[in-house]
Amino acid sequence: MARATVNEQGYVDQLLNDLDNDIAKFGNVITERDIQTIFIGGGTPSLFNAESYHSLFDGLRERLNFSPKIEVTLEANPGSSEAEKFKGFRQAGINRLSIGVQSFDQSHLQSLGRVHNSQEALNAANFARQGGFDNFNLDLMFGLPSQTLEQSLSDLKQAIDLSPTHLSCYQLTIEPNTLFHHNPPITPDDELLWDMQEQLQEVLAEHGYCQYEVSAYSQTSKRCQHNINYWQFGDYIGIGAGAHGKLTMADHRISRTWKIKHPNSYIDRDNKLGGCDEVSTQQIPFEFMMNALRLNDGFELETFTDRSGLSVKTIQPLLDQHESQGLIKPSRSRIVPTTFGHNMVNNMLEDYLSLKTA
Repeated sequence: MARATVNEQGYVDQLLNDLDNDIAKFGNVITERDIQTIFIGGGTPSLFNAESYHSLFDGLRERLNFSPKIEVTLEANPGSSEAEKFKGFRQAGINRLSIGVQSFDQSHLQSLGRVHNSQEALNAANFARQGGFDNFNLDLMFGLPSQTLEQSLSDLKQAIDLSPTHLSCYQLTIEPNTLFHHNPPITPDDELLWDMQEQLQEVLAEHGYCQYEVSAYSQTSKRCQHNINYWQFGDYIGIGAGAHGKLTMADHRISRTWKIKHPNSYIDRDNKLGGCDEVSTQQIPFEFMMNALRLNDGFELETFTDRSGLSVKTIQPLLDQHESQGLIKPSRSRIVPTTFGHNMVNNMLEDYLSLKTA
């Protein structure tokens, strides 16, 4: 979404055209619901001008019903941050920022290939506050190449000093088809990673950040509502290059939508901006559990039925098995992973992946 390569107003026009196509295809499934959250991510959306977001939100309001308490999050790169620009975003209707700091250590930023420096990482949070944002997240990584326990804690303490309302702390993972995958760096061993995670959690708790998902910590009432909806298998519309969506039909069929990835290819299309695939009944329990089991508070069994369209009987044998293994807490109405269960989420998911539905 870099301004040098993408026409901003043309891209906004295509976003609205994209939404019109989805409305034409899915109708009431989209238009009869209030929009509770908007998340603007992918690429570097903070490079766009505030005027572009004014235009976008005007077009969205013409087509959709916004909740009075809507949460609107923008992902921001520290290297593209400045107080006046953030002020413009706030005036456009964006009320939450997610800033991809990753680290405050210059050597670690360089090893990750980040374009911002440590000072820009520090400035971004201050600019957010100066711009009128009282709700913002900082993304941090730990387990970085050659990172020590002391360095990971230093990053966290620096982040806490900036008083964000939310912190996301992710362990570095080596993704396929990346530079790290082809040339793996030396990263902390499992024992050190465990120490990092435990001590990071202790420090966050001491400073009033409550863990509500594997990597998410928030101050009171500042949980990311958009992510909670995603983790609870809620529906969402996906517009824009590379966007994905999930929509549930009246008969409980679930469709996942996808859009073409490259911004210039996306903006040049007259229509046919993507496609959709129906989620099979066989896949649904796994897809539901893939994120719901990451939540510290778990989920209501009623939510499983409402969101999946399946009876609890479908998953009851695995619930009984996992309870007997000490992976989930005993309950008739709510599924909550134990501490042991959180550490064994992947094992539980393997069971759901092979679950046979009627």
